[in-house]
Amino acid sequence: MRPDPSLADLPLRPELVGEEPYGAPQLPDVVLLNTNENPYPPSEAIIADMARAVAQAAAGVNRYPDREAVVLRTALAAYLGHGLDASRVWAANGSNEVMTHVLGAFAGPGRTVLTFSPTYSMYPEYARNTHSGYVVVPRRPDYAIDPAEALAAIAEHQPSVVIITTPNNPTGTTTALEVTREIVAGTDAIVVVDEAYQEFSRTPEQTALTLLGEFGNLVVARTMSKAFALAGGRVGYLAAAPAIVDACRIVRLPYHLSAQTQALALVALAHAPEMLAQVDLLRQVRNDLLRRLPELGVEVVASDANFCLFGRFADRHDVWQRILARGVLVREVGPPGWLRVSVGTPEQTEQFYDALAGALEGIR
Repeated sequence: MRPDPSLADLPLRPELVGEEPYGAPQLPDVVLLNTNENPYPPSEAIIADMARAVAQAAAGVNRYPDREAVVLRTALAAYLGHGLDASRVWAANGSNEVMTHVLGAFAGPGRTVLTFSPTYSMYPEYARNTHSGYVVVPRRPDYAIDPAEALAAIAEHQPSVVIITTPNNPTGTTTALEVTREIVAGTDAIVVVDEAYQEFSRTPEQTALTLLGEFGNLVVARTMSKAFALAGGRVGYLAAAPAIVDACRIVRLPYHLSAQTQALALVALAHAPEMLAQVDLLRQVRNDLLRRLPELGVEVVASDANFCLFGRFADRHDVWQRILARGVLVREVGPPGWLRVSVGTPEQTEQFYDALAGALEGIR
């Protein structure tokens, strides 16, 4: 083999041929409203606490971190409440790694993952990377999940893992708690309820965490990237029965969560009220988007997350480029004809309104 091979020269797994790495554009000098980040950084006081915590962790960087992350899992359990303790919580590098742990433990060769489309674009990659089959069941036109259709699909495809995303990405729509209960009750598969955006919901108390006491096959996945404004910290977690946590411990890589990551997350949790202080404001800006986007002449999907899906465009890529040319980056994702905008600060959102209005003038 030549010293500088191309991908075509390498013995790549067949299902990876032609694939592209996941990634949203990261561009300088524009308003970034494309990756559902919290636009508000921590306060100077919290940043100072984080710096001290990382420095303390650095003093022991010659040693491996706590591979079980027990202190962090205990703090996450306290944050979630609902009678949870560390034995019922698992943490990893973002909810992405949490999901790959679940699929690594319960899916894999000869097994199937089932979810409901449109939904998060990484799910098929999790399935591919764990050698799992992947089946999608269409949502209703309003992007809700029909429980009878869901259970019929589960009976047909016999998945070992079912994923329900609520609020759903990219639509922002929620799945009613009674629908989740009906689906979990109707299968022995592991049912993962991905609640990455739950803190932004109009009814955050309507969480699948309330069902954990009823169902041993239920997993509730969360992240600190969004509401906690800790996207750079890479901390995701799940709540489930202790046996499911133990299954994730089997497939995790050794010492998968660095000491520095654990330290940052513990500081964020210690300051949870302040870290979450902007959630109410972001909900208000989200609600403003839902009101003002139709006034600009576009459709919008009712969202309970920190983003909105808007459209519909005959050529969404052209509209995306026109908005970007005016200094605002949104996401070209979701059903054909739609674009997704993250909730920014009020000032950033006004820049988005101006950019969208200008873009629409150019195509009408």
